[in-house]
Amino acid sequence: MTDLPGWLAYCEQLHPVAIDMGLERVRTVAQRMELTFACPVITVAGTNGKGSSCALLESIYAQAGYRTGLYTSPHLVHFEERCRVMGAAVAAPALVPHFEAVEAARQGVSLTYFEFTTLAILRLLSQAALDVVVLEVGLGGRLDAVNVIDADCALITSIDIDHVQLLGPDRERIGFEKAGILRPGRPAVVSDPAPPQSVLDYAARIGADLRRSGVDFHFSGDRQQWAWVGRQRRYAALAYPALRGANQLLNAAGALAVLEILASRLPVSAQALRQGLAWVELPGRFQIVPGQPTLVLDVAHNPHAVAALALNLDAMGYFPATHAVFGAMADKDVAAMLQRLAPLIDHWYFTDLPTPRAHTAQHLLALHQALPAGNKVSASAHTCPAQALQEAAALAEAADRILVFGSFFTVGGVLQNGLPRLAAKHLPT
Repeated sequence: MTDLPGWLAYCEQLHPVAIDMGLERVRTVAQRMELTFACPVITVAGTNGKGSSCALLESIYAQAGYRTGLYTSPHLVHFEERCRVMGAAVAAPALVPHFEAVEAARQGVSLTYFEFTTLAILRLLSQAALDVVVLEVGLGGRLDAVNVIDADCALITSIDIDHVQLLGPDRERIGFEKAGILRPGRPAVVSDPAPPQSVLDYAARIGADLRRSGVDFHFSGDRQQWAWVGRQRRYAALAYPALRGANQLLNAAGALAVLEILASRLPVSAQALRQGLAWVELPGRFQIVPGQPTLVLDVAHNPHAVAALALNLDAMGYFPATHAVFGAMADKDVAAMLQRLAPLIDHWYFTDLPTPRAHTAQHLLALHQALPAGNKVSASAHTCPAQALQEAAALAEAADRILVFGSFFTVGGVLQNGLPRLAAKHLPT
């Protein structure tokens, strides 16, 4: 393997299953690699809001002048998006030596694609002379490969039902898995305003220094600005984060709590905080693409995230019709997602996705038609997200709205060649 595509193809066939929860194998290899960080590390887990919280932390610390490193997953289009140094995705050739190092340390240990690639990215970040590193947990927390790193501060975002086959059927069990990123005696933030009791119990049992939304820090806002108050710091008249969406204040409040905790090691001025909030970017999270018709991209892929998406769509105002391009993994509660958005959607365009773990477009169409109102709006099946979007654009009027949502594969599929430019029909001359 001489290039990144070759290494990624190699990683895909190393392990018999795609997801194999557990840290024993990946920890063994990490220890052989002597994987350590010389700067503060922040680990972020949760059902929804992880990506936004990571982006907020990266943006604020960058505006404060720190050399930042960020690991997130999955990617939308290119694998290199998963690893960012100083706000930019790393070049593919820069990753190759770190894949080679993982292979040399593996010595026959079987690693999944996610475990192997995570170790490679962690090694790159550990050697990049950074001031702060932010790590997004892939799935769960306790048994996720990212959890081989003992973070200086842990952040748990909103917790809801997802990945039930792997994490458990309810918020209490899922909360326990997320709480696995906490460490004895170390600080942690929970930005979920109503966390499962399992998170609080685990934190108390191991002696983590837990900061809770609504208890240890508070936020409030009106239509123009918002304010935050913590244990030692307070900020007033803050502009809203550049990230759109009803839940972004929850994420921003949690990020500010992390800033307060690490202030002695990584001080951040009020000006840098304000600039970080103003300049933060995160593709695919209620991303509105300018043009006619209006295009909205969102990776909402579970009922909790779709409920937030519905609120955000409502807040956009009136559109004559909304067209929805949708693709989803087979382990998702698709019926609940479709039901939540059904009152807002006038035309559905279901799509296949390029992974065997996804529902087919025909199956999604059948699930939609089985709903009580499933036959009251038009619906069709398509072979890929780009084709589905093309069909939606062909049928939409200039004043309509097109929503692309569901899996990262769905949004990534329409971003393969950059942001789509839709040609609206019947524009005034």
